[in-house]
Amino acid sequence: MTIDPNADRPVYKQLADLIRARIESGEYRPGQRLPAENHYVAEYGISRDSVRRAIAVLRGEGLIVTKLRGSRVREAGDADTISIAPGTQVTARMPTEPERKQLGIAEGVPILVITETHGETRKLPADRAIIEASTEASTDRAG
Repeated sequence: MTIDPNADRPVYKQLADLIRARIESGEYRPGQRLPAENHYVAEYGISRDSVRRAIAVLRGEGLIVTKLRGSRVREAGDADTISIAPGTQVTARMPTEPERKQLGIAEGVPILVITETHGETRKLPADRAIIEASTEASTDRAG
């Protein structure tokens, strides 16, 4: 895999594509730390800024998380199954910063907003929720 600096697609997007492909193929596994920025700079002959922009793209997609000591492939948490009754509305959106912190979700992960027919609203991380349609009253089997 190579990066073409003369291509129509920006270098940072090409690098994001390469890293994404490695994640999707399993070469980079959940929880595995990604190589340091210097590795990509040396391997592909690109700028540190391009590497940082590529990492930001992947973080925004929710594929990786970045902490003090580098970036890692995001691990899929155990999903909770939520039963919803007929008439319940489910919408998806990006969370606000306080919602993201409250729910403990990585940057780039959307939330599901579940509004019951009686008006109660719940917010759940989209990467850890399974929505199950029910013909009975709404229950939350996850707890």
